[in-house]
Amino acid sequence: MAQKPSIPKGTRDLSPIEVAKRQFIIAIIKSNFEKFGFQPIETPSFENAETLMGKYGEEGDRLIFKILNSGDFLNNIDLNETTNAKQLTPKISEKALRYDLTVPFARYVVQHQNEIEFPFKRYQIQPVWRADRPQKGRYREFYQCDADVVGSKSLWQEVELIQLYDSVFSELGLSGVTIKINNRKVLSGIAEVIGASDKLIDFTVALDKLDKIGEEGVKTEMLEKGISPTAIEKLKPLFAFHGTITEKIEQLSLLLVDSKQGTNGVEELKFICDNVLNLGLSQAILDLDVTLARGLNYYTGAIFEVAAPKSVAMGSIGGGGRYDDLTSIFGLKDMSGVGISFGLDRIYLVLDELNLFPTTLASTSKAIFINYGEKEAFYAMKAIKALRNVGVKVELYPDNAKVAKQFQHADKRNISFAVIAGETEMSHQKYSLKNLSTGEQLLLDFEDLKMTLSKD
Repeated sequence: MAQKPSIPKGTRDLSPIEVAKRQFIIAIIKSNFEKFGFQPIETPSFENAETLMGKYGEEGDRLIFKILNSGDFLNNIDLNETTNAKQLTPKISEKALRYDLTVPFARYVVQHQNEIEFPFKRYQIQPVWRADRPQKGRYREFYQCDADVVGSKSLWQEVELIQLYDSVFSELGLSGVTIKINNRKVLSGIAEVIGASDKLIDFTVALDKLDKIGEEGVKTEMLEKGISPTAIEKLKPLFAFHGTITEKIEQLSLLLVDSKQGTNGVEELKFICDNVLNLGLSQAILDLDVTLARGLNYYTGAIFEVAAPKSVAMGSIGGGGRYDDLTSIFGLKDMSGVGISFGLDRIYLVLDELNLFPTTLASTSKAIFINYGEKEAFYAMKAIKALRNVGVKVELYPDNAKVAKQFQHADKRNISFAVIAGETEMSHQKYSLKNLSTGEQLLLDFEDLKMTLSKD
C-alpha cells in the first residue's frame, strides 16, 4: 500500500505565487540592508550543539532541534549509566539545527576575527528551526532576516536600526507598525529596587509574557519562580505605565533613582529615543514599553520588538537588541554588538491580510506559444529565445496537444497572452498574439510582438 504523503508539523510547502510574494519582501529587506551599509554572509544550517546550547536560556534550549549522530550512535553508550534524556542527548547528538542567526554570527565573528574589518555590519537571510508549538504565524521552520553591527558601542547604531525598520516597512507600504523599545539595564534596575536581583532571569521571562498571559498570569508565574508577593506589589506601576516617551522616561528616572545600572539604562533610552524622534520616522511608531523583556539571555542594553498594525491579529514581526559580550562565550572579550531581525513569515501574513502585495506580482510567464508540431515549435522557439534575451518571460507548451487543452493550461496558469504561430503565420513571418482576458487578437511581426510583450 502506497504511503500517504505528508510533511512535518510546523512546516509547509510554498506555491509559486507564495514564493513570488516572499521574494518581493526579501528583495525590499535586502536592498535596505545594503542601503544602510550591511554586507551579506551565510552560515551552515546546523552547528555543533555546544555552540548553541546554553545561549538562549532554559526555555530556548528546549526548543533546539538536535541531530542524531550518524551510524550506530548507541554503540558506545552505557545506558545503565545514563539516567535521563538530559544526560543521554550530548552523547548521541553532537550537532543541532540553528535556533537563530545571532549566535552563529557570534561564532562566525570569533572564528574569522582576523579577516574582518571592525565595526562589521552584516546581514543574513536564512532559515532557522525551533521545536515550538505551531500556530498562526509561528512555524518550526522559518526564515529570519537579520542585520547586526559588531565592534562599536555607539548608540547611533540603535538609532540607525530603528530607521532601518522604518525604511523597510515604509517601502512595503505597511503603516501603523509600532517599534517597541526597552533596555535590559532598566529591567535589572527594576529587579534591584524591588529586591529581586537574584531572580532577574525569572523576572524578565515572566514579564515578557504580559501581552500573552496578562497581568495576573505574570504575577502567578513570578510567584511560582520564588519572587515574593512584596516584590510583585512594587511592580504594580509598571502594569499601568502610560504617557509619551518623554513622560515614560521621566517616570523611569524617578523609579530607578537608587539604581546605578537602571539609571544608565534610562540615559541610553533617552539618547536613542530623543534622536529618533528628532530625526523623524516615515511610517513606524516608536514606543517605550517597560514590560518588554525578550526572553533571550544575551541582551545587555537596548531591546526592540516590532508589533504589527493593531488591525491585524499577529504577534511580533521583528525584534532585536544590544549584546555587549556575546562573543565572549567563544573567547573574544569586549566585542559589543547590536542587531535586529525581520520575521519574514509573519510580515507575509500581515501584507496578505491587508492586501498590500502588488497586484502585478506573479511568478508565471507573460505569454505561452501554442505548439502545432515540430516545425512550428522550432519557429516559435527562435522567437522565444529572442524574447528571453530581452527579459520577457515566455514559454512553449511542450506537447503537440489539442489546442483547447493548451489554452486551458494557459488559463489555469494565469498567463496573459497566447502566441499562435501556425503555417499561415510562418509563411508571412508573423505571430498572432491573443489577449486571453479580452479575446482580442493581433497579427504582428516580431518587433511589434516584442514591444507588446515587453510592456508592464
